Amino acid sequence: MNFALILFLALAITGGIWLLDVLLLKRYRDKDAKEPMLVEYAKSFFPVILIVFGLRSFLVEPFKIPSGSMMPTLLIGDFILVNKFTYGIRLPVINQKIVQLNDPQRGDIMVFRYPEDPGLDYIKRVVGTPGDVVEYRDKKLTVNGQPVPTRQTSTYSYVGSGLNYVTALVYDERLNGEGHAMMTEPGKPDFFPPQVTDFPGRENCSYNADGVGFKCTVPAGHYFMMGDNRDASNDSRYWGFVPDGNIVGKAFFIWMNFDDFGRIGTTLR
Repeated sequence: MNFALILFLALAITGGIWLLDVLLLKRYRDKDAKEPMLVEYAKSFFPVILIVFGLRSFLVEPFKIPSGSMMPTLLIGDFILVNKFTYGIRLPVINQKIVQLNDPQRGDIMVFRYPEDPGLDYIKRVVGTPGDVVEYRDKKLTVNGQPVPTRQTSTYSYVGSGLNYVTALVYDERLNGEGHAMMTEPGKPDFFPPQVTDFPGRENCSYNADGVGFKCTVPAGHYFMMGDNRDASNDSRYWGFVPDGNIVGKAFFIWMNFDDFGRIGTTLR
């Protein structure tokens, strides 16, 4: 569901009714006549919709985390805020950038429109920017020939798909010098070959048929994304690169989790 489009239509309809009343309909009403209910509702809702539309389009947008692909950083049920202007100002609905500000950096948690279905919003971590050579082999990430520093810190247990109990190894991973949590499951391959699609730019990648290791060169204007829960994430390994035009914004804050109030107010990194 394109909520931005729905808001825009609601804004246009309520604003249009209000404007029509001011410019035309009001002239034909008696001075003491009560406003039609439709006009009254339009005048009441238009300012509210305008504020919500403006905030959501240009400042911050709320999202709910639906899957465990970003564990342990983000949990199912986290409600997060996404900064809409960090990477530039875009026109609502069509998502066309009109003002360039900052480029996504390695390590950013980014919300974007899923390339295979732009009606869906995905959230992953940027691991490769335009021109980067990203390699992932034996659960080790390398960017431009430089291994990304990792250090095991703990373990993390959770109930996975099929009600399987999963215990993963948690690492402190440092992209661009900034640390974040990442986890892997012992015994799992680097990727599952049957799940790799014939995505645009597939020729920029080389995969081992046995699921151990791959290397991709990120095209200009695109980004390579991976989930922090490396072995339970549907990400760029499988469906390719994220175009700049699909970017929604940078996730930065957890504002609610009804299952764990202690997560409220967490700043994301």
